[in-house]
Amino acid sequence: MGKNIVQKIFEEHLVEGRLEKGSPISLRVDEVYTQDATGTMAWLQFEAIGIERVKVPLAVSYVDHNMIQSNFRNPDDHVFLQTAAKRFGAYFSRPGNGICHQINLERFARPGWIGLGTDSHTPTNGGIGMIAMGVGGLDAATVMAGMPYEIKMPEVVLVRLTGKLNRPYVTAMDVILELLRRLTVKGGVGRIFEYGGPGVEDLTVTERATITNMGAELGATTSVFPSDEVTRAFLRAQGREEHWREIKADEDAEYDMVVEIDLSGLEPLIAQPHSPDNVVPIREIAGKRVNQVCIGSCTNSSYPVMKTVASVLRGRKVAEHVSLHINPGSKQVYEMLARDGSLADMIGAGARMLEAGCGPCIGMGGSPGTGHISIRSYNRNFRGRCGNKDAFVYLASPVSCAVMAVKGEIIDPREAGIEIEVVKEPEEFLINDNMIVPPAEDAGSVEIIKGPNIKEVPLKEPLSDTVSAEVLLKVGDNITTDDIMPAGAQVLPLRSNIPEISKYVYSQIDPTFSERALKTKAEGGGIIVGGENYGQGSSREHAAMAPMYLGIQAVFAKSFARIHRANLINFGILPLVFKNPSDYDLLEQGDRIVLDGLKEAVQHSKDFIARVQGKDHQIELTTDLSERERKLILAGGLLPYVKKVISEGQDA
Repeated sequence: MGKNIVQKIFEEHLVEGRLEKGSPISLRVDEVYTQDATGTMAWLQFEAIGIERVKVPLAVSYVDHNMIQSNFRNPDDHVFLQTAAKRFGAYFSRPGNGICHQINLERFARPGWIGLGTDSHTPTNGGIGMIAMGVGGLDAATVMAGMPYEIKMPEVVLVRLTGKLNRPYVTAMDVILELLRRLTVKGGVGRIFEYGGPGVEDLTVTERATITNMGAELGATTSVFPSDEVTRAFLRAQGREEHWREIKADEDAEYDMVVEIDLSGLEPLIAQPHSPDNVVPIREIAGKRVNQVCIGSCTNSSYPVMKTVASVLRGRKVAEHVSLHINPGSKQVYEMLARDGSLADMIGAGARMLEAGCGPCIGMGGSPGTGHISIRSYNRNFRGRCGNKDAFVYLASPVSCAVMAVKGEIIDPREAGIEIEVVKEPEEFLINDNMIVPPAEDAGSVEIIKGPNIKEVPLKEPLSDTVSAEVLLKVGDNITTDDIMPAGAQVLPLRSNIPEISKYVYSQIDPTFSERALKTKAEGGGIIVGGENYGQGSSREHAAMAPMYLGIQAVFAKSFARIHRANLINFGILPLVFKNPSDYDLLEQGDRIVLDGLKEAVQHSKDFIARVQGKDHQIELTTDLSERERKLILAGGLLPYVKKVISEGQDA
């Protein structure tokens, strides 16, 4: 039996386990990268472990989220990140150099590698033939400290592509929106999407990266394309052809599921509020007045994308009631646009040019007005993520966005009467790495500088045998990490200060949550009850760390998103699944729950019985913990466990 791409790469990196669906496997990792919103805590955790230098072949620390410097917090964090990278052996990408995933694709990603990033859109690098997965900062820190990465072997889904895109009006964004339309935001949970078929050769590396980027919105573990001559040409144009290797599936490779997409049959699509899977053809909702358009983000900010957008805007004017925001993905992209005249076309049309960073995608500026419609070429449109919960965010391709900015309404770009340039990947990119700082050769000479907002990493006590805790909040299906721990200009600068940031936990759903949780912490702590796909979205570990600080002992849910489940375990919070989903209806906010015999249940993988005091309810819960995950829960989380392992010289 032949092997697929995932099996081939995993085999090369397998430390322990068997590549059987659902089995725990440990993998050697080639690269770890962080971004500043999650990276500050990741590097504090690495420091707390006590290792002198990173033990992976490549580590990179990026700054792309907290770019607004309205007080001392963000610049202080940037100094900490730069000095920590220099001291511990990582490259540092300075503020303004661009978005981590775009730069990593340009300058560092390699076919056949396994990479981890402290951001859920790390799978962007799958466009180059790399297995790249989003993880929490603590997972990244422990891997940088020399430990393998453990994961349960996912299912592998073949997305078989045929035909060719009807460029320029249909783009790679429409491919992934079509998948989201079919499979929903839960369709990728426990799966890796591997792309194949004759349609693959029609897609450039940056188009492939757009598709793998938004595999995160499917809930997928990651997504990956073959590494072929298209990949080789991209790496040659980036001046690093030596990093190329061919990677393809065997002819007789087997898959757990096959999805067929005819690229020729796709039309321009749009995701309506407030979920990336609420997808319809643009023509079905044409005519709505548009107030704002945002183009860029890690999904759609490459040079070919931006040059195409410039061709739409050239000689035209942004509609007077529309605010157009554009953020190119990297300094490389920005400089090339400036040199070829595209930047002038954008500015001339009335675009508001932002620096190369995440910006409006995470609510860092560019918030729409109350009741306004914002069309974005981004990856998420959860309510409130844009900075205004009373706005309506739609997701569409950059071409569609640019056309709507000019026309001032939702319109199928094919009906706009605008001639659009078809832009190919350049044969040579402009290479200028002067904003990437290498690690110090003499690490001992580097002082790590911490500002007053940077606080110590909080730790949880080992698991108690009995928990008596109050249900502090009951929420529904598809709760996002944005719901749990909001982003935005007010909150993101507090990522290195857990006591302060914990005040914002669930603030958009229940402003009293944090205060109530702290009051119950000394009385046994709290429990959160959720529905399906609890914790979807961003990889932000603060959505687990801050609840841990507030005394949350467990989350009861019908199902969990992969990264958030891992983060809960990393911080000693039990992720428990209702054995009977209808038991969700039996619980109410304010109920007091008693869980007895926890240590034995965890050690021996038994089901959990939750007693509801004052009611005749006993609720069965389960959790499929691996052997290592059981150790983490018993220890109070990953950091206490790793510190103990390293101090005692044990095998993790």
